[in-house]
Amino acid sequence: MTADSTADSVNPLAAAVSWLFVPASRPDRFAKAAASGADAVIIDLEDAVAAGDKATARDHLRAAWPRDTDVPVAVRVNGPRTAEFAEDLAVCRALSPAAVVLPKTESAAQVREAAEASGCRVLPLIETARGLVNLDGITAEPASVRLLFGSIDLALDLGVSDDRALDTARADLVRWSAANGRPAPVDGVTTAVRDADAVTRAAARARAWGFGGKLCIHPAQLPHVRTAFAPTEDELNWARRVLAAGHDAGHDAATTVDGEMIDRPVVERARRILHQVEPAARHATS
Repeated sequence: MTADSTADSVNPLAAAVSWLFVPASRPDRFAKAAASGADAVIIDLEDAVAAGDKATARDHLRAAWPRDTDVPVAVRVNGPRTAEFAEDLAVCRALSPAAVVLPKTESAAQVREAAEASGCRVLPLIETARGLVNLDGITAEPASVRLLFGSIDLALDLGVSDDRALDTARADLVRWSAANGRPAPVDGVTTAVRDADAVTRAAARARAWGFGGKLCIHPAQLPHVRTAFAPTEDELNWARRVLAAGHDAGHDAATTVDGEMIDRPVVERARRILHQVEPAARHATS
């Protein structure tokens, strides 16, 4: 596989904001997850399936694979160091999911191995210290689509209990994604399933840190994630004023909006904000 920024730009996984996990051991939920309104679905063969139920879960995956959906469906396989890894990837090769979610990704070599064995692109899940220190190679690997953040497992691996201790890790995921031309990473799960405020706060914070989406473990979390990542009306109005001013003044000329100087980087930020709800606006002033 080769890196292709054009392909990434049209890959629905690159733009997905709300991601919903569903256990592979619950085939009755596959179609429901695809119809939940999530931008992407991850059928989970790893943490959501008991150790003794892995083979049965693979059977469920084969029998109930959601084929009649426009929603991209990925599969989280068991980790590279597990006995289930090769069999999970063989199932993925047969089913051709949108991507393989690779837990505890720690090297570019693991991404390549998963891609070659499954025939699929890979979503590296970063949840160990070793994965953090190898982010450059992982994000540069052509088979990598987009980074996912495994914040809970990473906290365990680092031995920290204060979520603020993970802030440098968040910055690293955003930094290396940008440096290697990957989409903004996807934030980890919020375990408070029914606490709408907790999900909203976590999603808003992730957006402020530069993340582009969030993993969810219950359909009830999806609307709160979408709202938190969507531009506010004030942001949209500001972006429209900036683009109008930039168009009037010319791209290379500095001007002011609301008393603040507006130059090329600010105009580009405005385009990106407006593009989330008005895709044609990205090129309106080009």
